Amino acid sequence: MDATPAVLLLDLPPDAMGGINLLSFTTTSRFKGIKDLPTGWFHFVFTASTSTLSVRHGVWFHIPRSLRPSQPPPLLVKKWDPQREDLVEADETEKLRWRANLGAIWKEGLTPYRQSASEEATENSDWAQLTDCITAPILARVTGGTKDHWGLSSASSTKRDMDEMPGLTAQESMFQPETELDFLPIDLKQTWREGATGRERTEAAQDRSWALGDVIEKHCQSEMDVLGELQFCFIMVLTLNNYSCLEQWKRILSLLFTCKDATNTHPNLFIKAISTLRLQLQHCQDDEGGLFDLTEDTLLGELLRRFRQGLEQLRGLEVQDVMDELDDLEQCLKDTYGWQMKTGAYANRGMLELEDGERVDMDAPVMYDPEYEEGEFAPAIVDLSPEQLKMLRPSSGTGDAHEATDTSSSEEEKDDSDEEDDRELAEMDSRY
Repeated sequence: MDATPAVLLLDLPPDAMGGINLLSFTTTSRFKGIKDLPTGWFHFVFTASTSTLSVRHGVWFHIPRSLRPSQPPPLLVKKWDPQREDLVEADETEKLRWRANLGAIWKEGLTPYRQSASEEATENSDWAQLTDCITAPILARVTGGTKDHWGLSSASSTKRDMDEMPGLTAQESMFQPETELDFLPIDLKQTWREGATGRERTEAAQDRSWALGDVIEKHCQSEMDVLGELQFCFIMVLTLNNYSCLEQWKRILSLLFTCKDATNTHPNLFIKAISTLRLQLQHCQDDEGGLFDLTEDTLLGELLRRFRQGLEQLRGLEVQDVMDELDDLEQCLKDTYGWQMKTGAYANRGMLELEDGERVDMDAPVMYDPEYEEGEFAPAIVDLSPEQLKMLRPSSGTGDAHEATDTSSSEEEKDDSDEEDDRELAEMDSRY
């Protein structure tokens, strides 16, 4: 037996769902694990008691690239705990016992990582690109796990994404304790520094470059840690259908693609982010029914349109490299999902009243205007300082000034009334 790196998945129930990286399958009674694992990567194995609607559990682990000639190939042993319905790590005694008896299950009990050379080349290339920014510190921070066992499930979540039930604590509202995820603290409602007022707040709300730089400086070892978490979240959505990871994936994209100035200071981050997103979208159909709504009129489409508009206002070789990568992404979306990537014109929905009184719901194309922004992209409301409020208050005058103002107001109201009468007469003439 020529041993290779392997992972054992023991005590799985009959006809359970199993998977590793981008491959999923239904287990048999003889299945004991997977062999011939590529070295130098982070791998992710996941299981569920059934292949339908049960909660999925998974574990990240790492296979070192360089091994000493005298060192045996890595063997990781994970067990299914039927009481907790979770993958747990076997103790050292059990690991030694299974290593000593590995020959008994090597041929019949362990399935190869890939069945053919062509499948292996494609799958290995995609998996490597989908996870190349994921590191051990990122996995340890997010999952709280230790070396070679960073685990979570479909129900793992952050506090901000947990559903709170009235009258129950967070622990009481869960069927069993789940891993609490520790994501990067991205707050899209406040993207300016403490103490900022006025124009600074408005600019930081429209261009979130300061917020991105703040997250990188305070919570990351390098700028690529942002992409590492983006990659982690996507894989967890693809394999575990984890809701909290989906929400964080959208938050990271919303932060990145509402930055403008940061494309000059972190061009490599944006180039890599766009290429990563392109590959992720190509794998969205791996899940039956698709992972996301990939029609153009969604959050992602709006983010990419606004991102391009921001880039078109900048100059420089770094920005051009980002634009080239964005062109490739948009071409992929056009070829795969039929996107047209319209820019400049936006639909303004409303009721149109016809001459005969009939009211029709219509979409009227209008040129982009910040006043049409809604939701998290709405214009920022800022608090004015006492000095600013004082400048906006009308100065008080004498009584004569008040009388003059009243007279002027009366004349303006009379003019407005005359103009309204003229408009009504004109409308009557056009109808009859």
